[in-house]
Amino acid sequence: MKKIGSAGAVTLEALLKEVAAAKTAGKKIVFTNGCFDIIHRGHVSYMNRARALGDMLIVGINSDTSVRTLKGPTRPVNAEADRAYVLANLKAVDAVVIFGDETPIKLIEAITPHVLVKGGDWPVEKIVGADHVRANGGEVLSLALEDGYSTTGIIARAVS
Repeated sequence: MKKIGSAGAVTLEALLKEVAAAKTAGKKIVFTNGCFDIIHRGHVSYMNRARALGDMLIVGINSDTSVRTLKGPTRPVNAEADRAYVLANLKAVDAVVIFGDETPIKLIEAITPHVLVKGGDWPVEKIVGADHVRANGGEVLSLALEDGYSTTGIIARAVS
């Protein structure tokens, strides 16, 4: 699968065109989402495992405004364009798209991935978009987190 937008985030319109072509070619689409504020080993491991579940890994990232709403006024540490650039240049990631809503439900409904994944801190029944993905024949998974790696933990160590 070719990379889509290694310079950073792609537009939803461009992404949907690539997703349609990939689906027509019989490729399995995997989707995950999150803030991914300070990329660390746990994130990279997670992306590699998510990508192994299909042929194309799409990562939805929260916009800066959305991160502030979820995590508080001191976050994000890294701007959305920078977070998108780093993620887009990970070997496992095929495309990054930024979303500004509180949840990625509109994005998930537009893409309708074959596999929807989140980190192990999310029980499958709480994963946003699970019902839509399952209703369309897809699979929803919660992947175990790598112990000792979290953005919150990194920030706490940096300021202590």
